[in-house]
Amino acid sequence: MDIRLDGKRALVTGAGKGIGREIVGLLAQCGAHVVAVSRTEEDLATLAREVGCQTIQADLADANAARRAAEAAGPIDLLVNNAGISIPQPFLDQSVEAFDKTVAVNVRAAMIISQVIARGMIARKSGGAMVNLSSQASLVGIADHAAYCASKGALDQLTRVMALELGPHNIRVNCVNPTVTLTPMGKMAWGDPRKSEPMLAKIPLGRFADPPDVAYAVAFLLSDKANMISGITMPIDGGFTAI
Repeated sequence: MDIRLDGKRALVTGAGKGIGREIVGLLAQCGAHVVAVSRTEEDLATLAREVGCQTIQADLADANAARRAAEAAGPIDLLVNNAGISIPQPFLDQSVEAFDKTVAVNVRAAMIISQVIARGMIARKSGGAMVNLSSQASLVGIADHAAYCASKGALDQLTRVMALELGPHNIRVNCVNPTVTLTPMGKMAWGDPRKSEPMLAKIPLGRFADPPDVAYAVAFLLSDKANMISGITMPIDGGFTAI
């Protein structure tokens, strides 16, 4: 099955590193014109050289900056809300500041950007597709991740409401929910076997995800091959949630 996105304009947030960077490269290979959003100018510069994408620098923790970034992107057919942060803290030590920042980036920014992009799609009567990057942390509890788990659970529910309300405008909205993904940051966080082995033991396939595992699922959900799929949360977890 050949996924082609020729003639489509795609906006990807959190595009500078890890899964977001992988998604940008794949969507470009599929023929899309990609607009990449990141808070790190250096990452955007190297991404532009490697992929030839348009870039926008923005800190999506700032609601106004998120809105300006979406408006600066211009007409968009495909949206990937990938930007996300995690600030691990034990529940009893969970700070309001860390909780608020996590929700601001992981949920509020996705809402704001999606509103701007959806209004444009509706005005053009063009339809479109959106994918939100959630996590298996929305489906199971993970110690020291109260804010992160809560934010991803909220993102799943936001996705369902978006699919319900935007569907009549021919706009599809879905979630992908990866397990631990071996980006450079993921390798650093899960490199200690004492930490990784108990998690791996719960994954029937016996491995963590690689960035392309997530990127290909996103590309499929954005493509015409998924024309009747909307409102789902798709675990990319090697069977973790089947146990």
